[in-house]
Amino acid sequence: MKRLAHPTPCLGYLAFVLHAHLPYVRHPEHARFLEEGWLFEALTECYLPLIEVFAGWQRDGIAARLTLVMSPTLCAMLRDPLLQQRYRDHLNGQVALAEKERIRTHLQAAFQPLAEFYRQRLEAVRSRYDACRGDVVGVLRRFQEAGMIDIIPCAATHAVLPLLAGHVPSLRAQIGVARALHRDCFGGEPRGFWLPECAYASEVEAPLREAGFRWFILDTHGLWYACPRPRYGSWAPIITPGGLAAFGRDAASAQQVWSRQGGYPGDPRYRDFYRDIGFDLDLDYVRPHFLAAGKRGFTGIKYYRISGGSGVEKTVYDRPQAMAAVGEQVAHFVAARREEWKQRISHMDRPPLTVAPYDAELFGHWWYEGPEFLDGVVRSLAAQSQEGRLVTPGDYLRLHPENQVAAPAASSWGEGGYWRVWLNPKNGWIQPRLQEAGRQMSGLVSRFPRAEGVIDRGLRQAARELLLAQASDWPFMLRHDNHAAYARQRVREHLEAFAGLRRQLLAGPFDEALLVQREQSWPLFAKLDYGEWREEGQKPAS
Repeated sequence: MKRLAHPTPCLGYLAFVLHAHLPYVRHPEHARFLEEGWLFEALTECYLPLIEVFAGWQRDGIAARLTLVMSPTLCAMLRDPLLQQRYRDHLNGQVALAEKERIRTHLQAAFQPLAEFYRQRLEAVRSRYDACRGDVVGVLRRFQEAGMIDIIPCAATHAVLPLLAGHVPSLRAQIGVARALHRDCFGGEPRGFWLPECAYASEVEAPLREAGFRWFILDTHGLWYACPRPRYGSWAPIITPGGLAAFGRDAASAQQVWSRQGGYPGDPRYRDFYRDIGFDLDLDYVRPHFLAAGKRGFTGIKYYRISGGSGVEKTVYDRPQAMAAVGEQVAHFVAARREEWKQRISHMDRPPLTVAPYDAELFGHWWYEGPEFLDGVVRSLAAQSQEGRLVTPGDYLRLHPENQVAAPAASSWGEGGYWRVWLNPKNGWIQPRLQEAGRQMSGLVSRFPRAEGVIDRGLRQAARELLLAQASDWPFMLRHDNHAAYARQRVREHLEAFAGLRRQLLAGPFDEALLVQREQSWPLFAKLDYGEWREEGQKPAS
């Protein structure tokens, strides 16, 4: 990992944190599956464009520092040979569609330049993926080894950790399994940990500390309402009574990038996400390019910009105008940070820190011009480091190891700032079942302290099913009625599979053919240690 030289004076620090996560979706039983498209869209519009940005920094000698969160489920999908081949096929189909569009629009002056733009852009994405040989995880690891980015994990399946606090082994397993996969993917010992949904309660600290983690990020109010109140607000981390460093999300930079009303992505010059040729053109023409046969969906080729409100005719996307907007907003974002730092530095004993965490998928997928914005901000600050310096939270702690001790407030960055999104009347039935299954998993570990053969495999698969059921994505989808039927089916399927495996482990007979089918369908966490579910005081198997 890159070590910082003796720091030169600066006005402030900026810590970009991009949280890359998708739920584990893999369906080999279907030739095409709609929800697998989440990964394919994110690769085409976000992850590979971000890799292109990182490569540009490396090529141009930019002194970039950025924190990238890679969720274990995302890493598992990116490394999966089946999904890698399906993505190649999907990307080839997108390039073919772009070529069809180039021909179809040859007499349409408004659309022809955009059709050519998409063809070139998609061919560049395909070339980048081919250059990676499909190994996106390996490429990111090399950027980390070059000192440009710091990669950290989150929980194994992105569970909302405070909701598991009633059963400590389940909490410990989400953290321990994540740490093991991260080491396998990226090497070394990660020191930072992303709390899924920035969801914090004091109970998560002991398992984090035991696993070797030293810092995490809270939403703004988790720090502001710490006890005692932090003297520097969110402009510096605090040290919890348990000895971990807690960083707070900066409210102003979050508002500028996230807000639907006043945030940069809402600029009318930017590309509209929802207006897609998959909904505009003749069904027979676009049908071969949908992941769900017979159902209209997104193709990624969009010709209109955000311009206009409800009922107002949208205008054609103008790429040069969009890039002009990016330039303006890069300058505004950087100037706003410098102005804030100037106002606060005289009241602090160190430069103020702006922690700017965002979902990585915002950059390129939801906000098509997002990678260019990120690139512009990093290049601007790197060129004038005496005014602002790019750091990671780990860098900051090496520069300023002494910080105020305070107890953070329970919090999340979800609706209402607490657990409402993941525990409400639409999804409240999930948590009691997860709590019971967690206790049952600990019981299985106690029952089979020295498992071998099919029993050992059965325990591993039972643990995988439980982890997959605990994902925060399913209650989130239920809360927002977004792919709700699929989310409900996934929770029930994994809990039923867990219950079936448990019955067979305890009473037999064991259906090894069914076990093989589940192992082949959900092959993540190959080296999973189900000993993570061992109850406190229970001796490990010798």
